Amino acid sequence: MGRLNGKIIAIAVVALLVIWGIGSYNGLVSKSEKINETYSQIQNQLQRRADLIPNLVETVKGYAKQEKEVIQSVTDARAKLAGARTPQEQAAANNELNSALSRLLVVVENYPNLKSDANFRQLMDELAGTENRIAVARKDYNAAVKEYNVKIKRFPTVIIARIFGFTEKQYFEANPNAQNAPNVKF
Repeated sequence: MGRLNGKIIAIAVVALLVIWGIGSYNGLVSKSEKINETYSQIQNQLQRRADLIPNLVETVKGYAKQEKEVIQSVTDARAKLAGARTPQEQAAANNELNSALSRLLVVVENYPNLKSDANFRQLMDELAGTENRIAVARKDYNAAVKEYNVKIKRFPTVIIARIFGFTEKQYFEANPNAQNAPNVKF
């Protein structure tokens, strides 16, 4: 009878470990998918902004033909963002586009008629709204990454994470120079 109780206890312990392992694995999969979901929101908003920029550039071109270099920098930065594939590449391209857009807005200041153009104002409002959505999407993504990274590092889940190859995810970070104002020269 004592041997039977020992076997039952051993089977119960193994069953609990298997159930815990399955739960941990499923939790890690859920967290990983949350990261993918929130990252896709960043991509959606970056694409929305990239789609707005050609219209903005064309509107500015009509008023500021002599500002070709600034307009070209916005177009080039937009192309880099469209070609970026990883969060790090997208963050770098996003920073470059932000800088180019800042220079474009300095140009706009020289054209009061442009600032009063209804199409331009609408595009700028849409762009501002998109910038806000990008900021929220980045915050949500980074929160999901933090939650996931903490989970894969905590004991005992770290064991399951290592067994099944769950690795640390990268944050969508701003360029370290992002706090510096862009240097605009004409």
